Amino acid sequence: MGCGQRGCGVARLRRGAPARRTPQPTAVGSVGSAMSGPQITLLVTLTGRDRPGVTSRLFAALSAHQLSVLDVEQVVIRGRLVLGVLLSCDDAPDLTTIHREVTGLAADLGMDAEITLGTGEPRRRRGSLHVTVLGSPLVPAVIAAIAGRIAAGGANIDRIGRLAHRPVTCIEFDVSGADPVTLRAALARESAALGVDIAVQRGGLHRRAMRLVIMDVDSTLLQEEVIDLLAARAGRAAEVAALTSAAMHGEMDFAAALRQRVQLLAGLDAAVIDEVLGELRLAKGARTLVRTLRRLGYRCGIVSGGFTPVTDWLSAELDLDYAAANTLEIVDGRLTGRVVGPIIDRPGKARALREFAAAAGVPLSQTVAVGDGANDLDMIEAAGLGVAFNAKPAVRDAADASVSVPHLDAILYLLGISRDDIETADAEDAQDAAQARAG
Repeated sequence: MGCGQRGCGVARLRRGAPARRTPQPTAVGSVGSAMSGPQITLLVTLTGRDRPGVTSRLFAALSAHQLSVLDVEQVVIRGRLVLGVLLSCDDAPDLTTIHREVTGLAADLGMDAEITLGTGEPRRRRGSLHVTVLGSPLVPAVIAAIAGRIAAGGANIDRIGRLAHRPVTCIEFDVSGADPVTLRAALARESAALGVDIAVQRGGLHRRAMRLVIMDVDSTLLQEEVIDLLAARAGRAAEVAALTSAAMHGEMDFAAALRQRVQLLAGLDAAVIDEVLGELRLAKGARTLVRTLRRLGYRCGIVSGGFTPVTDWLSAELDLDYAAANTLEIVDGRLTGRVVGPIIDRPGKARALREFAAAAGVPLSQTVAVGDGANDLDMIEAAGLGVAFNAKPAVRDAADASVSVPHLDAILYLLGISRDDIETADAEDAQDAAQARAG
């Protein structure tokens, strides 16, 4: 928000300054001549310690004049308020009176006031992008680098706000006038150099339209690789781990690697699967992610290159809508070393995403896919928003956004959902549950 590009005058009152020394607005004498030109605008800004009633008192003072509100922005950081109001007037405003009333109000509140006179609104830049940065910690050099890249591309930062301060810090920039492809490439290089996550997304309604989130399981929704846990009980841990690594890095065909790994489990007692299920740990923030998405009406699902006993357990544990995984063949209570049915591999995951989207009545452009390995690449590229979660380099390069912190609920910030909103909703649900128990 700002004054017009021509004819700006500024009047300021600093805290404690005597009224007789208050400078009068420049350009007061030129108002009459300005009336034959573009619409006159006034930008009124108050800064100082926040307290109840500041906004109401300012607008009460302004209501005595023939003014129209064009824009209002307010931010409070650590108890310090910045309140800006952009106004327009069709007739010559009584600037002397407005100035006296606003600066008098500011002095009474112990605040600083600034009044800027201009003509017209600043020309709005085309194109809108969200640039989201996550870091722990987030140091000033990161913000400097991002702002520098945006400026170097001839774009403008229209707004900056905080989405989270724990367990990671997340700051979001609203940017206009930038080419998304060029800016994403430039910030990807900064992200790697600075050790933070930076995502660039289209603004407007695009992000709000997301309605289906599909996640990988092993090393994404779960902290472990389930097949490695099974292999440890079969005494084949090292061999299976090597095949898993090769498959996840894209060095080996996933379907071939899966068949070889499952063959190494031949003869294992099927009861071991239940033991492994008891050891599994959800990724940090997994419950918060799913709970928040469900609260907002999203559909949630999982697609795994692992096995159905795990996805069945997760579906029940998290109340998921969709699941797809491989089926282990079990005969006489033991694993045969084979899988039955179609294999959920890289193409299979993308196919499952499309099937789930069709079942939910959601276009692919309104889906989010989250994964970490090479077998997730096709579904990440097919989704409206592809997110690499603590992923291999090839996956980070292909994804629309990357999250490198060990908190799965950080994905919510990429959807514009703030930590404060999440915690407020959780607190309200807890209060409702307590009242239900008491009643």
